[in-house]
Amino acid sequence: MDTNTHTLSRVRWSIGINGALSVAFGVMVLAWPGISLYALTILFGAYALASGIVGLVHAASVKEGRGWMALSSVLGIGVGIAVLVWPSISALSLLYVIGAYAIAMGVILVGGAFWLPVDGVDSSMFILAGLVSTLFGIVMFVKPGDGALVLLGLIAAFSLVTGVSQLIVAIGGRRMVDHDLRHMSGAAV
Repeated sequence: MDTNTHTLSRVRWSIGINGALSVAFGVMVLAWPGISLYALTILFGAYALASGIVGLVHAASVKEGRGWMALSSVLGIGVGIAVLVWPSISALSLLYVIGAYAIAMGVILVGGAFWLPVDGVDSSMFILAGLVSTLFGIVMFVKPGDGALVLLGLIAAFSLVTGVSQLIVAIGGRRMVDHDLRHMSGAAV
């Protein structure tokens, strides 16, 4: 396996695991509508910290793209620790922290499309995932919500959409497009 293939494989695993963590976090928020702000803060802090640790472990195992993976991982670890150290954060402050995290991760994902050894559909999938994350972050700043249910809905929506986007990137846009093209060409015959 060449270096680019190994790096891309490790990046996909890291993004896939982070996507699964994000989806699990979003499902937990939706399944626990009466969650307290304290519990939500701890849950988000644990999610961000776990996501950062997973990325850092994967970053240690690659040569190309290590800086990109380390940057996104350190961001997750930093946000996770900050939120866990400050569990009495207000709902609005938590929303802004999550919004800033979403924007920063979005920028890092878009950067990954250019820094990592990806091209074509894979690069487009990184950009799409980054734009989705950035858009949710901006929405959280512009429309911070009027109550707890709106806050939970925004956080769950961000987590689910980001997680699904990351899972799509991890699966590989090129493989999905190739599969669809083979399927369509087989059906047309």
